[in-house]
Amino acid sequence: MAPFIRVAAGFLILMAVLAVGADLLAPFDPLRTNLLARLQPPVFAGGSWVNWLGTDELGRDTFSRLLHALRTSLLIAAIGTLIGAIIGTTLGFVAAHYRGLTEHVIMAAVDFQAAVPFIILVMFVLAVLGNSMVVFLVLIGFAGWEVYTRLARGLVLSARQRNYVMALEGLEMSWPRIYAKHVLPNIASAIIVQLTLNFPATILLETGLSFLGLGVQPPNTSLGLMLGEGRNYLLQAWWLSVIPGMTIFVTTLSMSVLGDWLRDRLDPLSQAR
Repeated sequence: MAPFIRVAAGFLILMAVLAVGADLLAPFDPLRTNLLARLQPPVFAGGSWVNWLGTDELGRDTFSRLLHALRTSLLIAAIGTLIGAIIGTTLGFVAAHYRGLTEHVIMAAVDFQAAVPFIILVMFVLAVLGNSMVVFLVLIGFAGWEVYTRLARGLVLSARQRNYVMALEGLEMSWPRIYAKHVLPNIASAIIVQLTLNFPATILLETGLSFLGLGVQPPNTSLGLMLGEGRNYLLQAWWLSVIPGMTIFVTTLSMSVLGDWLRDRLDPLSQAR
């Protein structure tokens, strides 16, 4: 494993530990305000060690808010990515098995999802249903499902031509059992690789929507919401946007690097090239 891969993996592990232990590691209540200590700089810009990453416009501790924002963003991205993977993979299996009209309808939906800017769909749904965490999670989950559908459909169609599948079919084993016990385990590595590659995009989608005010709503916080709230104070309190922005950048970069490494190790098509 290259040193760069080790650094990326180590950083992701650190972010996961900080997110999971946010309640224990945060020195202050992220919602506690102190207007007398508002816009205090971080320690490396002349601030004190009490609030070593500074404070925001309401005097809330930036480090405490960053930990809870990191947990929210990673949790939303993880759940959303898994929802998209499950929906997309299932539809890919359905399209590859039934073919005909069913396949055409599913692939038409895939083309529609890929052609329409997702943020337009998000704005429409939120305008109709209102903004809530459940609705937001479902919307995040529907982002990127078409990638898994295309991938799963192609892999299943290829697997159905393999000798072991034909032999199992000749033994009159049911197709659900063939898919669950034999086909899915054989294509799981490619799905996992795609999942790791989609995870950074899901984080960026969540942060982008929260930055625009369409995602996580106060008093909850996320990396995108912190970034959006700090944009009005870039001149006098740059750390309010720079710190969550750098966290987003390094986290997504590390996940992308790890995803590329997994693709090289697990994807047989990549190894063949």
